[in-house]
Amino acid sequence: MKVKPLGDRVLVKLEEVEEKTAGGIFIPQTAQEKTQSGLVVAVGEDEMIKVKEGQKIMYDKYAGTTVTIDNVDHLLIRYSDILAVIE
Repeated sequence: MKVKPLGDRVLVKLEEVEEKTAGGIFIPQTAQEKTQSGLVVAVGEDEMIKVKEGQKIMYDKYAGTTVTIDNVDHLLIRYSDILAVIE
């Protein structure tokens, strides 16, 4: 399925969370922190958007709406919720 965000929205594929610490301790899903970075999959048509598809970004902790596309979790966020581009 192809999703095209509208306006100033950006579709982000969520980054996988490490399930084990460096010391080898497994962390249960309920105790893991929500990720705050991901990969830009699609961007809206707004001319103010400065990120491109394929860039890794950092976004606000409580931003957006979680959607599942082809059994993969994504986040649909506003451009203003993007904090930084990770290079």
